[in-house]
Amino acid sequence: MQIDACPKIAPETAVIGVLGGGQLGRMTIEAASALGYRCHVFAPSGDAPATDIASLSTRADYHDAEALAGFAKSVSAVVCEFENVPVTAMDILAEYVPICPGSKALGIAQHRLSEKNMAQAIGIATPRYIAIGNQVELNRAMTDFDAAILKTCRMGYDGKGQMRLTANNLTDDSFAQMGSDDLILEELVDFTAEASFLVARDQHGQMTTWPASINQHRNGILHISEAPAPADILPPECERQGMAAVKAIAEELNLTGVLAVEMFITASGELLFNEIAPRPHNSFHWTIEGAETSQFSQLVRIAAGLPLGATGAYNRWRMTNILGQDMPELDAAFARPGVHVHRYGKAEARTGRKMAHLNEKIG
Repeated sequence: MQIDACPKIAPETAVIGVLGGGQLGRMTIEAASALGYRCHVFAPSGDAPATDIASLSTRADYHDAEALAGFAKSVSAVVCEFENVPVTAMDILAEYVPICPGSKALGIAQHRLSEKNMAQAIGIATPRYIAIGNQVELNRAMTDFDAAILKTCRMGYDGKGQMRLTANNLTDDSFAQMGSDDLILEELVDFTAEASFLVARDQHGQMTTWPASINQHRNGILHISEAPAPADILPPECERQGMAAVKAIAEELNLTGVLAVEMFITASGELLFNEIAPRPHNSFHWTIEGAETSQFSQLVRIAAGLPLGATGAYNRWRMTNILGQDMPELDAAFARPGVHVHRYGKAEARTGRKMAHLNEKIG
């Protein structure tokens, strides 16, 4: 039995469970605290900065059914800050308490081929793609692509688990180099920009969206997001299509919580689906200072059974990611007026690791 509804829970007695111990969990706890709720984090052993500020924490494996059941009995609702949590863990929790985002949304988001198939099934345009299970299939598929990206279907993020291919660099061991037999080959899209769209959907099916973000990446990792997206980059009709798409996906997945979709803007003005994330998203960290209700506060509101908050933007904002190699930039930011610094409390600054972000008003 799954408990679908999120009844209103009073902060005096409620504890919100957070599945995952990373920075998204940490910022969710900060938002929950502002609304008067305590949080209990469930995360495996290791560097989990969300546990530093949680009222309670359980350090156990996501496959530990006994620990999950104990966690569920201690909380009033559960939110997930990490889409690669096993779906079986969410199914166990759903037997006890309301869950966000729901097992269907989590399962689809964990598999790139399933994402693309879902998008196409509900009429959302995608780049050309094909499932790849061996080198022979890869060789055959590459005859139809001038350039493509080979990706692992599972566990790929921030540019990991990807290989750019052309006829010139395709080799007999390209498939083996990926370390998986569950791959997807996607046409390399000639796009002018990438946009992100974010929706919140509560237990009653009510939805709200934030202004779209425009993203810039560096070495496969999001570097800067700016919002609301300017009309010369994301024309109004494209924005309407993107908002309709993210809402349609939320409905299709029976989402409870927040969900982001990344889409390519082509030179011809077409929007093409890239991927989804049924959790708070890096490209909407600007909402902490820049929107009437941040993505994190909205997620807490949904878990607590509260009404959805307004999502209008206060002017235009820029969010800049700070990675391990960017720590001097973080230090300098403290001396710049108007910059809001959000550090994640991670113990070690490593190259490519997200350590903090900066929010600043740009208009």
